[in-house]
Amino acid sequence: MFDRELKMDSIFHEKQEGSLCAQHCLNNLLQGEYFTPVDLSSIAHQLDEEERMRMAEGGLSSEEYRTFLQQPSGNMDDSGFFSIQVISNALRVWGLELILFNSREYQSLMINPVNEKAFICNYKEHWFTIRKLGQQWFNLNSLLTGPELISDTYLALFLAQLQQEGYSIFVIRGNLPECEAEQILGIMRVHQQQRPRLIGEEEAQTSAGRSAAVGQTEMGFGVEDEVVDEDEELKRALALSRQAMDVEDEDADLRRAIQLSMQGAALSNRSSECELESVKAESQPAGSAAGGQKESQNETLTAEELRKRRQAYFDRQQQQAQPNIPQQSDTHSTSDSGSVSTGSEEDQQQKPSQ
Repeated sequence: MFDRELKMDSIFHEKQEGSLCAQHCLNNLLQGEYFTPVDLSSIAHQLDEEERMRMAEGGLSSEEYRTFLQQPSGNMDDSGFFSIQVISNALRVWGLELILFNSREYQSLMINPVNEKAFICNYKEHWFTIRKLGQQWFNLNSLLTGPELISDTYLALFLAQLQQEGYSIFVIRGNLPECEAEQILGIMRVHQQQRPRLIGEEEAQTSAGRSAAVGQTEMGFGVEDEVVDEDEELKRALALSRQAMDVEDEDADLRRAIQLSMQGAALSNRSSECELESVKAESQPAGSAAGGQKESQNETLTAEELRKRRQAYFDRQQQQAQPNIPQQSDTHSTSDSGSVSTGSEEDQQQKPSQ
């Protein structure tokens, strides 16, 4: 007995390469490497030449012919796409014919799709094959990671779904070449445990797995780098904060210095005023002895005279505190007119008042 894996492996399935879906479709249908891109390109060039000859019948100088020569080929392009005419001519080599599935001719036959041999489907320049091998149907789409088993019940629904999505479906008529899968699956049916995925999904899942593994291995380094980055940012933030605080401290110190200076000036002014008042009060007896010269002296006192009078006041206070120390005479100017009074004379004037 053949095991399940051996039976599935016996099915020929070309996977997608570039845009060569027409080649994959034909080879999956015939179950072998029957066509290459060069073979299909030769058929396409032959079709282009036949079309050019038909257009030339209208005249080589005609506008239609010149326009046809300027247009690219409608049977192939540089990406690897081939038209339905190329596929039809390639199958004609094997005695196979294409019939449009939803045509009136085919629909009038009222044939159950299960009784057919194969279908070719096309949508937006993509071709793929659905074929019966043994007594079972398989989706041989080159975009899948492997053949997909289709039940007889699901086949009609699958074809209807493809038509609804915009696919053009062609029925294959004729005798397909013999293949190994046909012989093996004709003996025993296969059971598929897991359906194939699209090639893009498998690659994405594989890539995601690799990315997750790499991410786990680099996670420790990533966390460490993140911590280092956070520490560096914290240090920079603290440095900027200290700079801002230093600027603020300098501004605050300057403001306090100005304020203290202003307060000191005010206190100095008040002290000077108090000392002046004291000097005036002490100088009143001498002023009364001098007569009516008091007002004129206050008005004509200079800063130097004021300083001397204030010094005399301090000296008298010191002498009164120390009566046993002999007093020294000190000459002071009292007015701009040159009148002079000594310290002994002022003491004599003060004695009666005591």
